[in-house]
Amino acid sequence: MSDVSLASAPIEPDDLRGLHYPFGRHVPEGGNLLEVAPGVFWLRMPIPFALDHINLWVLEDGDGWAIVDTGVQTTAGKALWRAAFDGPLKGRPVKRVIVTHYHPDHLGLAGWLCKKWQIPLEIARTEYLLAKTLILETHPVPPADVVEFYTRAGWPDERLAAFAKHSWGHFSLGVSPLPTGFIRIEDGDVLKIGGRDWRVVTGRGHSPEHSCLVCDEAGLMIAGDQVLPRITSNVSVYPGEPRGNPLRDWLESIEKLEGLDAGLRVLPAHNEPFERLHVRLAQLRDDHMDKLDKLADFCSEPRSVFETFPILFRRPVGEREVMMASGEALAHLHWLEARNLVARERVGTVDRFVAV
Repeated sequence: MSDVSLASAPIEPDDLRGLHYPFGRHVPEGGNLLEVAPGVFWLRMPIPFALDHINLWVLEDGDGWAIVDTGVQTTAGKALWRAAFDGPLKGRPVKRVIVTHYHPDHLGLAGWLCKKWQIPLEIARTEYLLAKTLILETHPVPPADVVEFYTRAGWPDERLAAFAKHSWGHFSLGVSPLPTGFIRIEDGDVLKIGGRDWRVVTGRGHSPEHSCLVCDEAGLMIAGDQVLPRITSNVSVYPGEPRGNPLRDWLESIEKLEGLDAGLRVLPAHNEPFERLHVRLAQLRDDHMDKLDKLADFCSEPRSVFETFPILFRRPVGEREVMMASGEALAHLHWLEARNLVARERVGTVDRFVAV
């Protein structure tokens, strides 16, 4: 599971991408806070993944603080939060923990923070329930239906054999124990934080019920992974929902977010805060539509998921990336299949997709 697509475009000079970065490439380091608007602070936390950081947001809330997203569960992450509590957060209590979606770099320390401050977790219902399910989903070797999922994707025998030797289900390693219950947030809710209204705007595709927070008064959008400025969010099909169509959800969410004020300053989970939201949404849509066009052309002959990698990804897919690459390729193929642009046929143990 990853926040970032393997197909992310290479970083280009900002003036070529049409976005504006009000703070440039300056980022807060070492547990320091950067105020991005009155009462809204940016904390950057290192994480032990290829994408080596996550942006967390701390909002003044009366005599205390509201935290949006928490970082992955690591000793270093807890130490950074403790330093923040003792330093820039001035010893004032955390009153709310709000999580945009279930991925460990966002949810990982939520349970630890909620227990420390004796407060509930606020999160969308689907995200909470999916996280609780994945925490329990651990196996010494991959289940048979998971192996079948990747067999049907056309993985070579040697990759399947290596995959079948390893344990399956590592989600719980990056997530502290969650509270037994939670406070549900959902699309259209208005959260009162620090005398301001923050509106919940839900997106889908990267995760099933991703919560963005929009404050029209301050002109801010806490976007999580729903809109990133220089990388593309992962949109994948997983073995848990093998016939899912997350790219449809993602593209519909882009259309929905285009209804927001184009002048919002976007506070993303990765990279730096930026402006010109609608420009970025158009770029994200165009990138996927370009891939879909190329993939449809490539399927003039029957193709397995594994065979589509060179069309979708700009670099060779490594052994550790083949699972994510398969999920992203399937997301695009399922979008085409749902529109009757390609058809699925079984050849032996492998599904192949061919243009209609």
